[in-house]
Amino acid sequence: MAIDFLYPLYEVVRDPQRCICCRACERQCANEVHHYDVDFGCMMSDESKCVACHRCVSLCPTRALKIVKTDHTFKENENWTGKTISEVYRQAGTGGVLLSSMGNPEPYPIYWDKLLINASQVTNPSIDPLREPMETFTTLGAKPQAIERDENGDLVDNMPPQLTLNVPVMFSAMSYGSISYNAHASLARAATALGTYYNTGEGGLHQDFYAYGEHTIVQVASGRFGVHADYLNAGAAVEIKMGQGAKPGIGGHLPGIKVGEDISRTRMIPEGTDAISPAPHHDIYSIEDLRQLVYSIKEATHYKKPVIVKIAAVHNVAAIASGIARSGADIIAIDGFRGGTGAAPTRIRDNVGIPIELALAAVDQRLREEGIRDRVSVVIGGSVRSSSDLVKAIALGADAVYIGTAALLALGCHLCRSCQTGKCNWGIATQRPDLVRRLNPDIGEKRLVNLITSWDHELKEMMGGMGINSIEALRGNRLMLRGVGLTQKELDILGVKHAGE
Repeated sequence: MAIDFLYPLYEVVRDPQRCICCRACERQCANEVHHYDVDFGCMMSDESKCVACHRCVSLCPTRALKIVKTDHTFKENENWTGKTISEVYRQAGTGGVLLSSMGNPEPYPIYWDKLLINASQVTNPSIDPLREPMETFTTLGAKPQAIERDENGDLVDNMPPQLTLNVPVMFSAMSYGSISYNAHASLARAATALGTYYNTGEGGLHQDFYAYGEHTIVQVASGRFGVHADYLNAGAAVEIKMGQGAKPGIGGHLPGIKVGEDISRTRMIPEGTDAISPAPHHDIYSIEDLRQLVYSIKEATHYKKPVIVKIAAVHNVAAIASGIARSGADIIAIDGFRGGTGAAPTRIRDNVGIPIELALAAVDQRLREEGIRDRVSVVIGGSVRSSSDLVKAIALGADAVYIGTAALLALGCHLCRSCQTGKCNWGIATQRPDLVRRLNPDIGEKRLVNLITSWDHELKEMMGGMGINSIEALRGNRLMLRGVGLTQKELDILGVKHAGE
């Protein structure tokens, strides 16, 4: 028997006085942590399989369970931490690439938390959103360079195609395959109810969800899974995915075990085969190549839908965004390095890319300096966690934000970071029918609507406190922000003053 150098990360603590051996934990755990021991007449746990998803804790009728992080330690060493040692053991045992889920957990600076929002007092009075008009809707797309009138002096409608959002929040790209049918149904229904949009991700659009096309953004990724003329015309906008924040420069991989009949048909690939997206689009190696695809999509959709180009936040993101603005794209989506995903190489997730706050500020400033800011709208994602993050993002220059992890949390995700196994106990990142059924789309829709509705209320309150009554007046208004605990270089990039100035 080989030596197992890895001690379980979590321990199951079971109160024998409360446990009634109902075996609910055994039935609910897809990882087979719990089992009933007939000889001893009690529940037992195999903690090596526990991922701390808290399904058993949440559904235990007597509150007999809790999951705690193990206090097992390696000899203290600031350079060779227990996490680093465990990862070496894991790779030495498997010879494989380390995979991780749900965003970068490392203690890099979170700039949202180092920015404070300004408020109005006397000379610029605040606004009461309960009694005065407050606009939180916005439109995304290229804006006309000038007003045109006909020979009679009437306005000419020269507005390019736009997306209209009742609230400046959209659900970011999560493919059918990486998440379940019921999760997609929840997102689609919620987007429709809220008057916003959800993104199909790179997995095509299930035939059942064509009904939500007016609130759908369809994605074209390097694998071109499920891409055809009807698909492109089914959505309200088309997004070309060049990169994502969790793994810049890396393609996608959906294991064949997740490719069942429905996903096979939707992605147009053989059932049971791995869906591998190449790192680059093999027909895009320059801005000129990107421009060709942008206009090919516009031709295919009869110039009726805005085209989005999604990129990862990397060190030269401002220059890249400038090129995209000139490629004919209507919207630029930028994804920061804290963005979540079902599976990413751990080393890339934790070490590649830059914070979305710095990327956003740099892009907005570059486009303004070049006089082309109105050619495109800017949408950002990558760990937007709350309405205050939303306000700060808009003040730094965003027109709207994408949320992914926050939306999954609303559906019940517990960030157990085991999406790649396909054993999501909450019915989200899985294709197992017995697990998918655990997520009720009716409840999922309601929870998502509740989340965004509450953010919208808070957004109005914060805008009112700033004396601002519209998203347009907040966008790029960095005077409404102040930094704390930041270096002068960081303040310069963000374009904000330090608190007290």
